[in-house]
Amino acid sequence: MERQQWICPQCSKAISPDDTFILDSGRLSHLDCKRPRVLSPEERVALFRFCWEHTVAECEQCAKGYRVTELASDLFSGREHLCPQCRADLLGSVRAHLYSCAILPATVLQRLREARVVAQRLVKRGREPSDVADVLMRELEVALHALREAAVEKPPQSGAVGHGSL
Repeated sequence: MERQQWICPQCSKAISPDDTFILDSGRLSHLDCKRPRVLSPEERVALFRFCWEHTVAECEQCAKGYRVTELASDLFSGREHLCPQCRADLLGSVRAHLYSCAILPATVLQRLREARVVAQRLVKRGREPSDVADVLMRELEVALHALREAAVEKPPQSGAVGHGSL
């Protein structure tokens, strides 16, 4: 039996496991239908709160690393996280950094990973019988709540930084 895909009610396109979506009243929809693969609000908080002062993206074409503040955006296309020199899309590099950053407190890193795994599992499983989907949606809500709480905790004092590992 083939599973039904989640369809965004806003744009009528299928939601893929790599898309960024929101969960509202038991329905999934793209966070931004024009740009289905953007950083989630929780990823943005972690990036700007903990990764502000170090390199977060590497451009392979230019062989150069960039901080968040150095990345370019294109206001006309709505694209973000671009290489300032060649305009390559560095979102994948930013996201890879975020999920492996040694500067992030261990709890934030763990919660980021947990939320992403649950979200991808929900989309990959497709629209199954409502009890299965409901359980996964509740798991996602719990994971996102835990991530939000971890991301706003007071950072460690006097240079003591939590470390995460892959």
